[in-house]
Amino acid sequence: MRIATIGGGPGGLFFSILAAQLTRVDEVTVFERSPEGVTYGWGVVFWDELLDDLAAADAPTAQALRDVAFTWHDQVIDVQGGDPVNLGGHGHSTGRAELRELLTARAREVGVEVRFGEEPDPAALASYDVVVGADGVGSAVRAAGNFGTTVTPGDNRYVWLGTSKVFDSFTFPFVESAHGWLWAHAYGYTAGASTFVVETTAATHAALGLDTMPTADALALVGELFAGQLDGHPLHAPQGTGETLPWLRFRTVRNERWYDGNVALLGDAAHTTHFTIGSGTRLALEDSIALAAELGRHDTVAAALAAYGLRRTSEIAPLVTEARGSARWFEDVPRHIAHPAPDFARLLINRRRPIVRRLPGAYLGYGRLRRAAAAAPVTRPARAALHALRGRNG
Repeated sequence: MRIATIGGGPGGLFFSILAAQLTRVDEVTVFERSPEGVTYGWGVVFWDELLDDLAAADAPTAQALRDVAFTWHDQVIDVQGGDPVNLGGHGHSTGRAELRELLTARAREVGVEVRFGEEPDPAALASYDVVVGADGVGSAVRAAGNFGTTVTPGDNRYVWLGTSKVFDSFTFPFVESAHGWLWAHAYGYTAGASTFVVETTAATHAALGLDTMPTADALALVGELFAGQLDGHPLHAPQGTGETLPWLRFRTVRNERWYDGNVALLGDAAHTTHFTIGSGTRLALEDSIALAAELGRHDTVAAALAAYGLRRTSEIAPLVTEARGSARWFEDVPRHIAHPAPDFARLLINRRRPIVRRLPGAYLGYGRLRRAAAAAPVTRPARAALHALRGRNG
């Protein structure tokens, strides 16, 4: 079997590593259009569960990732003018460049041909038994096929920035400007750098003029707003930024089918989950594990790709729902943030749960709901929420 992987991100490279080790596979080639050593973005987050999954699939890759991982402790919610709320927990992160470098080295070690700075000739792809589209949210492979794709843009605006301030905790700072709230998702990913994703509503983004403001001015403005969290460290624009910062609207990608003939999709080409749940890299790598496993398990490509599509759409369904809830919660930050810091923090940490959106008003925790229930009649949605919380809290 000959396999072509289009896209040299984490998902495409890890799939190729696993596929190259299948007994029925003779050749795996990765085509990545960007030059070697050029990676856009800052750091990515992951958790212990992913390291365990990687270790089961390919132990050398898991160990290499452990060796470069930056571990952060606690999740901190810092609302301007209030005491920070620490929610505990821990996780890991690493630079995108480091991740691609270690995956590329491992791919070459197991015999994968990685071609940087090259896009495949469509005619040449016809000679491959399997073609894998791992080329991201704007996938050209997906656009050329029939996957039943829908792409839905979100309302908020966000931009991926970097900073030399090292956040040892995953920090959610919220600051108020003259035209509304902005907030960030900040985490260290190496000893000298952090990712700093800034997000705001469309109304605040437009009112501040960030859609047209020159890059240097926008960095200065945003840096000034978050000065209390940055401790004098500057913000940096992504590599290749032009006259204005690349503010984005998150695109939710859904596909009715994950394969078309002998072409399969994985990672952001197949699905996207909102960045606020930090699962993009994890899901791409888990897609890779599943696709390689099904190719090794079935006698025909058609059967393998069909099984892969069914398996992964089922497995990611809960996270898709959680990501949708998280995105909607952040689109409604101006309403939630009026609550006291502990209640706001409770809302944020539970933002993925459907119960938060069903309650008539803010989710303020089991204790407050219990007291409210004792003082007044409880509506059916609130009663259901109360029962759910009672089960969770014993």
